[in-house]
Amino acid sequence: MLVKTLGAHFLATKCSCCSALLIPLLPLLLLLLGHPLRVGGHVSSSAGSPGPGADPHLVLVNKCCEKFEIHVDSECQYVNETDYFQPMFTSYGGDQNRPVSFKFVIGIPNCGSMQMWPIYHYKGSSDKLVLLDDGKLRHYTNAEDEAEERHGIQSDYEEDIAGALEPRYHDYDHGLYCIDKATSSTGEQHVLFAKICLARKEIKWSDSNFLLRKILNPIFHGISLIILLVIAIIYFILPTLRDLVGNIVTTIAMCLMVSQAADLVRIFTELTSHVSFIVADIILCFSLLAAFFWLNSFGYYIWKTFRSRNVFLRVTDGRKYCYYSAYAWGCTATMAGLAVFAHFFLDADSYKKEQMVGEQETIGWLGICIFFAPIACTILVNLFFFMTTRNLINRRTVYGRIAHKLKANFIMFSLMFLVMSVAWLFLIMSWLQLEGLLYAHIVVNALQTPLLLYICVLRQRHVTFLLKKSCCYNEPPSTNDWGDEMHYMNGNDY
Repeated sequence: MLVKTLGAHFLATKCSCCSALLIPLLPLLLLLLGHPLRVGGHVSSSAGSPGPGADPHLVLVNKCCEKFEIHVDSECQYVNETDYFQPMFTSYGGDQNRPVSFKFVIGIPNCGSMQMWPIYHYKGSSDKLVLLDDGKLRHYTNAEDEAEERHGIQSDYEEDIAGALEPRYHDYDHGLYCIDKATSSTGEQHVLFAKICLARKEIKWSDSNFLLRKILNPIFHGISLIILLVIAIIYFILPTLRDLVGNIVTTIAMCLMVSQAADLVRIFTELTSHVSFIVADIILCFSLLAAFFWLNSFGYYIWKTFRSRNVFLRVTDGRKYCYYSAYAWGCTATMAGLAVFAHFFLDADSYKKEQMVGEQETIGWLGICIFFAPIACTILVNLFFFMTTRNLINRRTVYGRIAHKLKANFIMFSLMFLVMSVAWLFLIMSWLQLEGLLYAHIVVNALQTPLLLYICVLRQRHVTFLLKKSCCYNEPPSTNDWGDEMHYMNGNDY
């Protein structure tokens, strides 16, 4: 009993002593919790001055890899000491190889909401990297000679800002860049490599270029997607429109929907970490190519039918649609496979780097040519179909009900051919890096789908008649096996 009492008394005394000692230390503990101690480890690049014990004349240089590593095939790899990266400093006046005491700060820059952009400086490149004697990185762009570089115009090189002067150079402070030596695994090419936080100007909502390219253009794409979906639904849900022509129109509308969606992704070049732009380019070109092959099938069907003496139309003709599907999708898949193969295995690396978006490559000119050369061929073939079919129609003097339907289909094909061809030509011209042509492409692309809605739906009196009959008069669509040219023989709706 005595032991328990003494033990309890001792424990109480100990606790009170500990409490008395902790109470004065409580503010110090709270201060430490509010400002935790730094843990040693891999140092990331960030803006700041050297510590109080450091040499104030020591220049900090942000290096991407460790001191004993360089970039080899876009990865940090260990190298011998003779291959270490040795920075060469240049003064603001252009004096090179300045003696500067420096210290490496290892790590890639923390760009936050800004976009990280890779830059390669090699012999003959348009991009040049110069490390200034105060540790800043100067990035020259499109400089023709050294004198122009030294006396260039300092401006933001963001290409999305209209009215900016032709870019010359931009300086990056500590924490907004990292620089290193880069080479290939074969050791053939030694270049300078840097990752920079892309400088951006403050967005001005009064800037017409920004409003048209980043605001109105996506809105136009969204409206186009809705219109094309409406066209596809109308020709798909009304049974009397699901003949061969209706199925072709539905397929073309779906292909154009996919191309509009892929082009919408390509507008937002800031999403490099979330989107594969080369996949978006391939999908865009593939869907456009498929749409034009289906339009070519449409023109061939009209041309062949007018040349035939015995014509009998049905709502659906599965066999013909399968034949046309094999032609359109087979040719599209073949040409797309050749284009992708040519891009990855035949196109030069220097041309691929010219089409970079952030750290991602996009489809090169070789792949674009293989994608779009068949479209040019289908346009020429469709022009032949148009000319010969128009001559056949002009020579006819007597028209039956089926001939009227075929003539209406021919007019629809001709107008679709005109609208899609003009939109494709403006798409090609928009890649010439001229702002006027880019704005014209945006406007033409915005007008394309409303015109297709007028051509395929509003202009077709039998289509509007069926829509009124199904929607306004609350009558379900007919499930008759015969087409609307037979079901409404006396309706005079063509």
